[in-house]
This record gives sequence, C-alpha cells and structure tokens, in this order.
Amino acid sequence: MEQMRLHHVGIVLPTLKQAHDFIDRFGLEIDYEGFVDAYHADLIFTKKSTFGSPLEFIIPKEGVLCDFNNGKGGIAHIAFEVEDVEKVRKEFEEKGMGMLEDKAVPGTDDIIVNFLRPRFNDGILVEFVETVAPIKRD
Repeated sequence: MEQMRLHHVGIVLPTLKQAHDFIDRFGLEIDYEGFVDAYHADLIFTKKSTFGSPLEFIIPKEGVLCDFNNGKGGIAHIAFEVEDVEKVRKEFEEKGMGMLEDKAVPGTDDIIVNFLRPRFNDGILVEFVETVAPIKRD
C-alpha cells in the first residue's frame, strides 16, 4: 500500500447555519462550497492551514446521512489523499474488504473519492481522495 497523508476530517451537520457557526467560532476560512450529487449533500471545505488539514462540513439534504448520530451530526470520517483511488479499492477488495462504491465517484470539482466500509476498519469510515482535473458538471 502506498504512503498516504491526511487530506481532511469530515463532519456531518444538520444545517448550513451550524456549519457556518462552527467556522466562525474557530476563525476558519472557507476554501470551497458546493453540492455532491452522489451523497445528496452540501459541502463546505475550510482552507488548509500551516497547522493542519482542512475540515469538510457535510450538510445532507436526504438519505442515510440525515440520520447520522440520530440527526445531530458529528465526526463522520477521516480522509487520506492517494494517487489512485481505484488502485486502493482493488487492494482492499483483494483482501476481502469492501468499499462503499463500486468505483470512485466525483467529490468536489477536483477530486474523486471512495470509502472503506466501517465494518472492515473497527467502525471507522475512511475516505480515499484522488485529485483530478476539475470535473465538468452539467
């Protein structure tokens, strides 16, 4: 397995207001705001600082993420940056560990992602992130 570095920590929150309140409370800066079709959620990424990795706020509009932590939200996953998400998926599947998606899905405009299912990782959801050229959205 290739060396990986922390890309971000994902936090589910029920509302955009709660995400903005958290950002303001800790003096964070927004780097990206958008919507991820695959997970029916608004996203806000904070800027990476000299002290650490960005935070990703996930505000679900529908689906299973709306029920995360009984609808209250919380820390959802940690994400590692990799060179090739599909290679990582194949490596885990060869070890009998399943990924959330059959193949990587678009994240924000410049990344594709996939997740190792928590049941194969002591209950912790881990995302793998590959940076790609900006994705064209219709």
